[in-house]
Amino acid sequence: MGDRPPTYDAEPTALPAADPDGLDELAPDTVLDGARYGACTLRAVSLRGDSPRYRGEPRRDALLTARFGAGDQALILVAMAAGARTARDAHRAAAEVCGWIARAVGRSHTRLAEDLRAGRRGELKSGLHRLTDRSLGKLRARAVERGAAPEEYTATLRCLLLPADPDCRARVFFGAGSGGLFRLRDGEWQDIEPQADDGRSARPRTSGTPTSARSDSAALSAPAETPEGDRLTMDLGAPAPGTGPRRRPPGSAQEPPREPFRFRASLARPGDALLMCTDGLAEPVRGEAELRAHLARRWSAPAPPGLAAFLADAQVRVKGYADDRTAAVVWEA
Repeated sequence: MGDRPPTYDAEPTALPAADPDGLDELAPDTVLDGARYGACTLRAVSLRGDSPRYRGEPRRDALLTARFGAGDQALILVAMAAGARTARDAHRAAAEVCGWIARAVGRSHTRLAEDLRAGRRGELKSGLHRLTDRSLGKLRARAVERGAAPEEYTATLRCLLLPADPDCRARVFFGAGSGGLFRLRDGEWQDIEPQADDGRSARPRTSGTPTSARSDSAALSAPAETPEGDRLTMDLGAPAPGTGPRRRPPGSAQEPPREPFRFRASLARPGDALLMCTDGLAEPVRGEAELRAHLARRWSAPAPPGLAAFLADAQVRVKGYADDRTAAVVWEA
């Protein structure tokens, strides 16, 4: 799509260089997954961008989908991360932070699922903030271990929690860093990226972008926060954000500013489609009306697309956007 053809070929050209002693760190060009639980159908994909495909660079995005528990008590996690664009080991940083947040959520999934069903928004927000802070803290510590600067071994992190209980329509987004969170409702896109905890909005709205939606997180019960900002309302075995020790090697440079935590809890309506994605798809969705219209038509059909059709949708190319794309869409029955 666009006024000119994309610069690069539509299919992969070159494979990334492989280390014979590090073959377990290879990232495939494409990862595709899906499931159906309760009232929702999930599709998720991570694609290497046209530019890294051409240059023989690894996919810097990572995607992890996991189910913790069984039956109606189960909790589904979708985690995605995007490594720094210019960093050599960006794909490793993204994969590691996805694994760390998944392990943390998995160990606490029973409590998290209970809070989702009970609508305990404050407890969820504080607990997930701690888990996110701990996972990103591990990434900073790993950068020190590898002898890299924090900005060279880092990643954004975006997650969705979905209960398997068909009677619970609570959907929770959390993470840190840029990307996109959109809702397709009645054929129209809404940009529902939450504000950061420090009060900064995710990005300025510009003309032609999806409309922003009034926060519907109030649909979940929201106990009054403590003066400390709910930091003591849930103990998941992790220190409250900002209270743990901060290690920095002697003589090292000052750490760059840390990305603020983002959180949104809402109740889904039948017919909604919720899209969470990294910048590789968020930027063309915000910037290209033709792409938004195409995806709205495709994803407003009576039934969610199958895996192959969803992959084809995610691969629609737009001139000027050649980065990795990672996306998860949840359709509500």
